[in-house]
Amino acid sequence: MTFQGWILILGFVAILLALTRPVGAWLFALYEGRRTPLHLVLGPVERGFYKLSGIDPQAEQGWRRYALHMLLFNVTLMAFTYAVLRLQGVLPANPQGLAGLSPHLAFNTAVSFTTNTNWQSYGGESTMSNLSQMLGLTIHNFLSAATGIALAFALFRGFARRESASIGNFWADMTRVTLYVLLPISVVYAIFLIASGVPQTMAGVVDVQTLEGARQSILLGPVASQEAIKMLGTNGGGFFNANSAHPFENPTALTNLVQMLSIFVLGFGLTWTFGEAVGNTRQGWAILSAMIILFLAGVFVTYSQEAAGNPVLHHLGVAGSNMEGKEVRFGAAASALFAVVTTAASCGAVNAMHDSFTALGGMIPLFNIQLGEVVIGGVGAGIYGFLLFAILAVFVAGLMVGRTPEYVGKKIESREVKLAVLAIAVLPLMILGLTSLSAVLQAGLAGPLNKGPHGFSEILYAFTSAVGNNGSAFAGLTANTPYYNGLLGLAMWFGRFFVIVPMLAIAGSLAAKRHVPESAGSFPTTDGLWVGLLVGIILILGGLTFLPSLALGPIADHLAMIRGTLS
Repeated sequence: MTFQGWILILGFVAILLALTRPVGAWLFALYEGRRTPLHLVLGPVERGFYKLSGIDPQAEQGWRRYALHMLLFNVTLMAFTYAVLRLQGVLPANPQGLAGLSPHLAFNTAVSFTTNTNWQSYGGESTMSNLSQMLGLTIHNFLSAATGIALAFALFRGFARRESASIGNFWADMTRVTLYVLLPISVVYAIFLIASGVPQTMAGVVDVQTLEGARQSILLGPVASQEAIKMLGTNGGGFFNANSAHPFENPTALTNLVQMLSIFVLGFGLTWTFGEAVGNTRQGWAILSAMIILFLAGVFVTYSQEAAGNPVLHHLGVAGSNMEGKEVRFGAAASALFAVVTTAASCGAVNAMHDSFTALGGMIPLFNIQLGEVVIGGVGAGIYGFLLFAILAVFVAGLMVGRTPEYVGKKIESREVKLAVLAIAVLPLMILGLTSLSAVLQAGLAGPLNKGPHGFSEILYAFTSAVGNNGSAFAGLTANTPYYNGLLGLAMWFGRFFVIVPMLAIAGSLAAKRHVPESAGSFPTTDGLWVGLLVGIILILGGLTFLPSLALGPIADHLAMIRGTLS
């Protein structure tokens, strides 16, 4: 590890902390439905949407109606995207003349982008037309991200409201987030990327002559527009197969830093929004503190392992950090930081191949997703996932002080605890169940490139990424098969919506409760003890659940590497 590397890491966190309050304040204005300066320009557009669709933004919805509208909207979008991908060969804006996708690949991709996962069983530049990239995929990058933030707003209202039967209006929340946050930032962001050298064109291919005199075809397309929302909305799907390791997606050290910042910035801001919503910003800072502790611990392990390099190669006389699968433009520090950022959030974009990390360096991105991607988490999804853990933590604290647990003025009773456990249990049940199935069936064993512990890690990472709605991969797995496309598609759907529905039920239950004033017997939820309890609950649940699978995969791989065996 180097001093410059840690300056990058600590400077990255410092910039985000400086942005937390202004970003959170902007999101809080939308949470409350207040006007912003952008309403002067985009207000008529918002009102036009409501008029065309017959929606009354002031009409409040209970949690069941909120959930129903959200599910119907996402199912409709998924069906639309499936149709676009299947009919790609006969649709316009297809300069390469690419054929439509197979049924199983179209299903997997449609589910992937609907659920904010953006898992890719395909090479973007060789599979998707410009129309498919823009209409079929980029539209989801906006709307799936907006859905996540809208759902976070709904849970915030559950904690903030008193004896209310409603938690907001899904259509109003989603429209405002899209128009006043995601769209304007993405436009400015895309212009910055274009100025930095990222292509934005409807051309498909440019033929050039190399220095050696050979002819080479360079693939182009509307890259910058997709790249901006891919990062900001923690989506992660790459226009090119190499993702953010490709110089057309991520050309410079500055774009690399801005991409990492954009992955985290809304997640940081939402913690402040939550604190403001419940009337105590210290609650938001406490949550953010726990997230940062987990994040920095993960960065330390990953960076130290990648900087230390591979002892087997050192024995052969190849000194230095582990640069396999990494861009020399970024090096070990920026690559390790990017890997932890993209898996701490629900993003999945990569600037290095996680399959080529050292065993323990690759374990941290895997473990980040297994924790539920709540270290910062996806836009909206991270904060509402973290609050599910907070409900369990305050329940444990209530048992310790011998009274009914309370959190931000609401009693946490058996209904909320059961629903939180149900939502959190989806991840281990799906991840471990589908991994074990694929580790014994011939169709599953046909996927991994490697045998032994590393091959097991490739399978485990795939289902962890799918259920956790991350989208990154140990790329040694051949996933474009009917078996993996089908199972991974189901895993993504369950991992997204079987967490959301219980969470919305919790929001509805909390909104209907009275506010309970804090008393001398209340467990404080803004101090260091609370932060430590949150961190402990998350690590204990993750460790107890996934440690056996990690022991079979990356830990066994690490021990083999120490003995001089590589897989």
